[in-house]
Amino acid sequence: MVRRLLGQLYIQVLIGIALGALIGVLFPDVAVALQPLADGFIKLIKMLLAPIIFGTVVLGIAKMGNVKEVGRIGVRALIYFEIVSTLALVIGLVVVNVMQPGVGMNIDVSTLDASGIAKYQPASQEQHGVVDFFLNIIPTTMADAFAKGAMLQIILIAVLIGYALVSIGKRGEPLTAVIESLTQTLFRIVGMVMKLAPIGAGAGVAYTIGKHGLGSLWGLGHLMLAVYLTSIIFVVFVIGTVARWAGFPLLQFFRYFKDELLVTFATCSTEAVLPRMMAKLERLGVAKPVVGLVLPTGYTFNADGTCIYLTMAAIFIAQATNTPLTLWHQIVILGVLLLTSKGSAGVAGGGFVTLAATLSTLPDIPAAGLVLLLGVDRFMNEARAVTNLIGNGVATLAIAKWEGALDVDTVKAVIAEQKGERPASITLHPAGPADTN
Repeated sequence: MVRRLLGQLYIQVLIGIALGALIGVLFPDVAVALQPLADGFIKLIKMLLAPIIFGTVVLGIAKMGNVKEVGRIGVRALIYFEIVSTLALVIGLVVVNVMQPGVGMNIDVSTLDASGIAKYQPASQEQHGVVDFFLNIIPTTMADAFAKGAMLQIILIAVLIGYALVSIGKRGEPLTAVIESLTQTLFRIVGMVMKLAPIGAGAGVAYTIGKHGLGSLWGLGHLMLAVYLTSIIFVVFVIGTVARWAGFPLLQFFRYFKDELLVTFATCSTEAVLPRMMAKLERLGVAKPVVGLVLPTGYTFNADGTCIYLTMAAIFIAQATNTPLTLWHQIVILGVLLLTSKGSAGVAGGGFVTLAATLSTLPDIPAAGLVLLLGVDRFMNEARAVTNLIGNGVATLAIAKWEGALDVDTVKAVIAEQKGERPASITLHPAGPADTN
């Protein structure tokens, strides 16, 4: 029994997190030196993302054989993303005004040392307007998109190739078969890499605690509490409602994706579990085209946790520095974040960089106030990443339900299996290659 339990990935990850936290507290210097282990694990996964996303999208379109359906899925996904991410921004704005985590800090902006945020300035300056954002979806060359791992550019290439394969009919079948074999091989490699997840997760937690120390949590504990509480409220009431409508309640979602949630929490990276999420969503009964289009695209357009953080952090800085904001000012901030939040994916320190870019366009809030967040940003990044993952997983289920591309019988079978009540008359889809635990 114990041996079987220890063989489960989520148990191994929990043990890794616990050991990492212990090393971070007792041996902070050693913990900081473990960062390459966490970074190496994430890099191993990231090197596989571009071809996996490409292959999944191409196969989904080629096997669907109907380009109009693909377009409809994309439009519905974008509508859903915009509605839900706007709700996340609004909820964050409401809670930060109610809890007021920065009120009473009375920080004098002139005393802040802004040198700590200098490294984020070049990246934030690269985030321009909406036109530039959409133009950047078009890669300079196909090879350049894969070399950079630019997710939206890769999806664009995959959609075009998938459409071309549908157009040429049987002549494209040999290439489709090759892409399918390559994708299956890559998923098998992901399964191998995921065996290192406990090490990557433990090293990530150790580095965070060793680098910043638990003491840094107390100084800005009110803000952290507000962010985590808001994330929980959003997940339970907004995402939870969508999950119930999709037929896969939130509790069942947590059980089914427990490995991915724990790895994301420990590494602060949703990309680390993207291949496994895609494989397990397909196993759950979501059609391949929906998984291939909705989940990767959601990583850019549906960062719910990042949206919550952005509104709360911006208003927190204003409160802490005694910067008065009228209702109109806050509405303007909300409008700006509706645009800048869409560029948070694929940038190192995405949430923090996006916040820096946003404050540079809002003269009312001092950008130097970002210094206040440096010590605890990593701890809040955990809440952002997990919320983003849950939001995109449920979004994929919801779009599949809306599109009629969700196998309801399979969903019921998975729920029954998790409860130990699986009916003998229902056969589950075989586990994807990445679903190895």
